[in-house]
Amino acid sequence: MSTLKFETLLPGGKTLSLYQGDITDERVDAIVNAANEGLSHGGGVAGAIVRKGGIEIQDESDRLGKVKTGQAVVTGAGKLPCKWVIHAVGPVWPGNRTPEQSDALLFSAATQALERAHERNCESIAFPAISSGIFGFPKDRCARILTEALLLRADTTPTDLRFTIIDDITVEVFLRELLARFPPSSKERKCALPNQ
Repeated sequence: MSTLKFETLLPGGKTLSLYQGDITDERVDAIVNAANEGLSHGGGVAGAIVRKGGIEIQDESDRLGKVKTGQAVVTGAGKLPCKWVIHAVGPVWPGNRTPEQSDALLFSAATQALERAHERNCESIAFPAISSGIFGFPKDRCARILTEALLLRADTTPTDLRFTIIDDITVEVFLRELLARFPPSSKERKCALPNQ
């Protein structure tokens, strides 16, 4: 069961929230997978998605083939409680790119995931901290870029935008980013701070 850590109301009736929990349990229209270019779902979030959702997710991914960094594609969700899995390929840090190029690719992966969700009329979507695990993308930088991507697309569906992250350290980094953008004095914001 995910725990709500932060929620704010955005213009147009959208919500932006942060949950701590297992993204594979989220009852949303789509979850985002932090994928690699080969769509080989062996470890991290990707491995958890296939273990819980079933091998059909990997089989469908294999049929799609390779996906460039910064792009996103969609498969069914197998046995997961969501309808779709959107496989967003974020960059390896630092890789053979400048930090700014990596930033742009992470931003692109997130906006592409939102576009795929919009094309399928999804009302709700859950994101992990793309690239911040084994790909080594700095967590604070990841939080800033993903938040910017979600806020930029605030004029279209999905209307329920959430981050669902399992580990304490990354949750705290994302919470700091969200609180900096939406201070506690904001009347439209609800926030579940630690130890409350």
